Amino acid sequence: MNIAFIAHDRKKEEMVNFVIAYEYVFKDHTLYSTGTTGTRIMEQTGLSIHRFMSGPLGGDQQIGAMVAQNEMDLIIFLRDPLMAQPHEPDIIALLRLCDVQGIPVATNIATGELLVHSLQRGEFGWRELVHKYKPGEQS
Repeated sequence: MNIAFIAHDRKKEEMVNFVIAYEYVFKDHTLYSTGTTGTRIMEQTGLSIHRFMSGPLGGDQQIGAMVAQNEMDLIIFLRDPLMAQPHEPDIIALLRLCDVQGIPVATNIATGELLVHSLQRGEFGWRELVHKYKPGEQS
């Protein structure tokens, strides 16, 4: 499964701790992240992560491009709802693409925990069907 991690500045430490707690789950998947978040996760874990640009510099859009191509399976995006983000339009566009493509996205730890436990139990088999029969292709 392709999994992306995104965290706003005041949520980066929380993201690192979350990934450390579930490193044993994430190690078996292909991981992506925006720049700084990915760097911090890799510094604290043994995980290999493909890092895109920083979110405000286009990283959210790079992950969004994977979502638009139905190449992302799960996103953990720890947003800071109490801080205005200069790239808010990019964030909204990414979340809209996830809704269009049916990509599960967690925007807080509680939802992240639910999605990781589902992943751990093997309940994402439906994503394999989506990859096998992409919309617009004949089966």
